[in-house]
This record gives sequence, structure tokens and C-alpha cells, in this order.
Amino acid sequence: MISRGLRKPPSYIFERVQQEAGKFVDRWAAPRRAQLSERGMLSLLEFPDLDTAWSALMARPYPFLPENVSIETLRAVAPGEVERILADAELAASHRIDILGSGPIDLGPEIDWHRDFKTGRRWPPAYCHRIEYSNLTEPSDVKSPWELSRLQWLIPAGQAWRLSGDERHAQTVREVLEQWIDANPYAGSVNWSCTMEVALRILTFTWFMRACGGSQAWADRPFRLKFLRSLVLHTEFTDRYIERSDVNGNHYTADAAGLVFGGSFLGEGAKARAWADEGWRVLEEEARLQVFPDGVDFEASVPYHRLVAELFVLPAIYGLRSGRGISDTWRERMSAMARFTAAYSRNDGTVPVWGDADDARSLPMAGRGLDDHRYLLALIGEGLGDSEALAAFHGPVGELYWMLAPETADRLGGREPPAKRNSVAFKDGGFYVLAGQDDHVFIDCGPLGLADRGGHGHNDLLSLEASLLGRRLIVDPGCYVYTASPLERNAFRSTAYHNTPQIADEEINRFVRPDYLWTLHNDAEHEVREWSPGEAVSRIVISHSGYERLSPPARPVRTVSLDHQAHTLTIEDVIAAGGHAVSIPLHLAPEVLVERSSDGSLSLRAGGESFSVDWRGDGWRLDVQPARVAPSYGSVTESHKLVWAHDGGEQDVALTVTVAPIPPAGR
Repeated sequence: MISRGLRKPPSYIFERVQQEAGKFVDRWAAPRRAQLSERGMLSLLEFPDLDTAWSALMARPYPFLPENVSIETLRAVAPGEVERILADAELAASHRIDILGSGPIDLGPEIDWHRDFKTGRRWPPAYCHRIEYSNLTEPSDVKSPWELSRLQWLIPAGQAWRLSGDERHAQTVREVLEQWIDANPYAGSVNWSCTMEVALRILTFTWFMRACGGSQAWADRPFRLKFLRSLVLHTEFTDRYIERSDVNGNHYTADAAGLVFGGSFLGEGAKARAWADEGWRVLEEEARLQVFPDGVDFEASVPYHRLVAELFVLPAIYGLRSGRGISDTWRERMSAMARFTAAYSRNDGTVPVWGDADDARSLPMAGRGLDDHRYLLALIGEGLGDSEALAAFHGPVGELYWMLAPETADRLGGREPPAKRNSVAFKDGGFYVLAGQDDHVFIDCGPLGLADRGGHGHNDLLSLEASLLGRRLIVDPGCYVYTASPLERNAFRSTAYHNTPQIADEEINRFVRPDYLWTLHNDAEHEVREWSPGEAVSRIVISHSGYERLSPPARPVRTVSLDHQAHTLTIEDVIAAGGHAVSIPLHLAPEVLVERSSDGSLSLRAGGESFSVDWRGDGWRLDVQPARVAPSYGSVTESHKLVWAHDGGEQDVALTVTVAPIPPAGR
């Protein structure tokens, strides 16, 4: 670890030494800081008294909670949302959750904020920087208390108060927040051990105050003081322990977003302005570094693309609504992120679960739906003035009702999917979409995630997802878990768990060590040999060098074609195998039924449509095997995969697989 650290830039090493020294000192200073006095807090915020501070902060611009919400308008604009919100508010009041694949769990009257509610493992209250929160020898998952403590599951209670004026809901929010604050003093629990978690709570804390701060349940002075002190301490902690590295990812972005929300919300004092300015400065810089010019987030994950887009876009909207401009580069990167979102989203709103997926959101307003990312198009279009992104939006408007305005949601509701979809390339990020009106093929041929270090990217070069006639057929198996099981973590990011040729049972990019869960060796250089989008047929020819390290070296070349008129997908692999064994899997969506006839022919059935699977190639064996697909973090579903195997040979080995609709009798 020391030798790795010494390879970092001197400026990074110096800053880390400073931060580690601060952590050491804070072992003794944190308890005193946790007792920040009312006078000290008001002095820091530059307010004369608590009542003045509360009134002034409640009156400040806050773009993500319109004043004119009502049950009637929400029912008219987004049918079913009122009932969902009220039902989820009751679940929140009873402390009943269902997150990270847990299934319904009752937390009890007094919530244990330090416990993994899935396994029972508990992290004792202690100074946060001394807590070993990632124990790879135990099946516990620190994401459980972290996700619980993000408090996003409590948002429906705040929404219910705003819609109905029923004080029970504001009281629910108050009681849960008070429990959390009392059980998690400043820097005093596992829920302070990662700055990103602290920063994301700033977003929910500010929203809760704006949503419920005018209720009777929030009117008494002691609670207001306790809550405001905690919000200030959260923002100070984020500034003090921002997760800056030589290459920064979504943690650093989340920290900066937290500083923007905390600093912007907490007034015009010098300290609050400095926090907000630092957050905006970081985001201005990181928008250029983390987002490729074509709009792909450099972490090589579709779910993280959604999270990172939120973390850039919401602070940008906050700034614009507060009279602060953003740079042309930041605006252009967000517009490009919208174009990528529009391209990878299928017409029904589902998306490829590509790379890591931990269900993360920044400020979810329409439940925790994981598939549909299309609201980003409206957020970027309306919030940043991008007419192209706005024109591409179609889909549910529940998020937009709260994040933009009821009248905006009403105006954008009821739109139909585009009449025509085109194939599109994102060459910087390395993703390619072959698309027609009812067909969608998503292909990876790009750099390894997090600047070629791995990060949230997987061993998925040349892999693909495919839907034909609007039916998901070939899918990426997803992510499943992180530290809860290193074995499962490494399995789901391995080559064998992706729809790409595997040679000699080797990884495309070698694992560094079994316990290095977010790093890979950067072994494979990607290559796009041909990109030919067309009206009748779209085609791409791709390859990579990951197996050229073998002796003798080997190299796969894959051609993927989509016939737009016939709705037919063809995958042709030509592999200079060098005598090595080769396997080529295609993982199927859980809802796909595999039918194999006595003559060996194969067909797939999904959503009332049938598809033939034809293949040709000498020396290949086809087997239908059990498989697993993780639709979301902590959840796994049984499925099947088609696996072609070849023992290898001195000459190139070639396999062509064609998936085509079977017309119903009489069509």
C-alpha cells in the first residue's frame, strides 16, 4: 500500500498527509466540535438569533420544492403518484423499509442506525476514522446502514405533509431525524466514515427543512437548534474531509454537490458562501475531467452515469436559480450526458444495467425506480435550457412535478416515444447503440472505468445487451453486491459474466488481487475497425488486445449487425485463438423462455414473441446453462445463458449467431 501511495503526485501525497493528520487530531477535537454552541453556530452563519436564521433560510431560493403542490394537481399530472406517496409515507412512519434487496424489514420503534439490517452485523459507535467498516471476511455490508442513513426512504413523508398538510407526516420526519441526530453525533459513528454519505445527507436535510420547516411539528426551538446544528456540522465535515484523490470519481462529485447544497442553503455569510463556492469550483473542474466530451461518465457504468448526472445537474440548477452562472463546458457536458441517456434508454424506459449498480440516487422524488432515467432529459432540458434534451423527453413526470414545477410536469406529460430511432456512437466513452423503433442493441468497446483503473467498470469489452421488437433478450448480469461478498463481487465483474468471448478461461483485464474490489489491470486496448450506421442495416466491427499477453497470443474480432427491417441481430466472432479454448456466452433476461427442439434447433420466447437462434461454425458446442442476473443491488434472479464452447485450434475459429423474430402463423 505504501509503495502504491508513493507513486501518486507529490501534491496529492502532501494533501493526504495533511488530511490524515487532521483525522488524528479530530479523535479528541470531534466531541467538542459536536457540541457546537448556538452562539457559535449563529456567529458562523452570521445571524443574530435562531428565529431570524430560521426565517431567513426558509425564505432563500430553493429550486427543488415548488410552493404550489397539491393532491389535486399531482393526481391530474401523474396518476397513481399520490397513492404511492401516501402509502410510502405510512411505511416510513412505521419504520418499514425495503432497500438494497433486503425485502420488507421492520426496523422497530427505535432505529438502530449502526446495524446491517440484512445480516445483523453492527458497527459500534466510535470516532468515524477509526472504524473498520469494510470487513471482507464477514458477510456484512456497510451499505446497509449507509443507505438507511441517507434518509431518502423518508422523503415520501415530507411529500405527504406538503400535499395534505397532515401534521402526522411532518412529525414522522422530525422523529426520524431526531433519532438519527441523537444516535450519530458529529464524526461519531460508521455513518460518518465516508464523506460521500455525509454529503448526500446534506441534500436530504435541506429538502426536509424546506418541506417541513413551516409545520407545527418543527416549530419548537430545541428541535430547530438541533437540526440546524447538524446541517452545519454536516457541511463543515464535508469541506474538511472532501474525498480528493489524484483521479476523482463520484465520491468527490457527491462531496462537491453537498457543499453546494449546504453552502447555498445556509445563507449569505462568508463561511456558507465559501462552502458553496468550493463545491461549484470542484464541479466546474470535474465536469470536464469525469465526463467525456460525448457525454459518457468515465466510470463506465450506466447506473453511475445516472447518479453522476444528478450530482452535476442539481447543483447547476441550484446555481442558475440563485443567480449564479455555470461555464459553457459544464453546460455542454450536461447536454452531452442527456444525449447519452436518451440513446441508452429504451422506448419503455428500461436501461442496460451496465457496470456497477448500487441503486444510488441523489434526491429521488418519485420512489426508487431503478430502470427509468428519462427524467434526466427534462431536468437538463428545462433546468439548463437545452431544447434538444427537452424535445427527447417522454415518460413519467413524477420526478419533474417536484424537481421542476407542477405546470412543467403537466406540459411535458403524455409524450410518445420518438417515431424513429437512429444508431449512434459515443466514441470517447466507448459505447455504441444500434437502434430502430423497436430494436435496441447496446455495445461496449471503450476504455476501462475510472481512467483505466477499473472503478465501477467491469470486464465487458465487446459485450452487448439486445432487445428486439421491444422484448429484452440478451442482458448484462449486473452487479449484485460489493463488500458483502468479495467472491460474488469479483464474479459479477468478471469476463465470464458478460456476453463477450473468453479465451483460455482468462480475464480480459486481470484482477489485481481478490480483495482489490475496484481495481483491474489495464491489459486490453480497444479497437473499433468499422462503424456503419444505416437506414437498412447498422454494423460495427470491434476488437481488443486483452488476450495478446497469452502464449501464443490470441485476439477476438466481433461484428455486430442489426437489420432494421427484419429486426434481426447477427453476432459474428472470428478469433485468432492460438490453440486456446474459447467460450462465448449470451446471458438471457430472466423472463426469456428457452425452447430446444429434438432436432437441436433453439428458440427464445418473451412477451408473446418468439425468436429463432441460428448458429454456424465448425467445432462449436452449444449448451444451455443456468445463470444469474442481478436486476438491482442485493437482488439476484435465476436465468439462463447460451454458451458456445470451442477447444481451439491453430487456425482462426469463427462463430456466427443470428437471432430473428419468428412470424406467428398467418402473419
